[in-house]
Amino acid sequence: MQKVLFVCVHNSARSQMAEAYLRKYGGKRFIAESAGLEPGEINPLVVEVMKEEGIDLSHKRTSSVYEFYKEGRSYDFVITVCGKDAAERCPIFPGGGRHLHWPLDDPSKAAGTHGEKLSEVRRIRDEIRLKVQSFLGSLG
Repeated sequence: MQKVLFVCVHNSARSQMAEAYLRKYGGKRFIAESAGLEPGEINPLVVEVMKEEGIDLSHKRTSSVYEFYKEGRSYDFVITVCGKDAAERCPIFPGGGRHLHWPLDDPSKAAGTHGEKLSEVRRIRDEIRLKVQSFLGSLG
């Protein structure tokens, strides 16, 4: 069983979605977790669009990458999902094996009406799903 950690700044959107998709599509081959540099609250738009996929994140809490490190956790893969705008703040996890970076837009930056924001978060969600599926395909 391979352990994968998804990391972003707040652990409120992208890393949570990636973790959820790896759990859904990776089955028992993987242990998936996510954490952030400055854990916050799960983005309600993310909860809404993931519910459309049959994934309930409403009770999920955010985690600290520092806490995971202090606990001595190690991973086969550490995948950072920060966008270009936060690349310099995207945490590196020193206890990880292979490091990958998926530059993804931040759902918290979605603007406009509620519907327009949902549309943007859905686009990011769909991109994350495809990246997770591609990651799984690359491992055979």
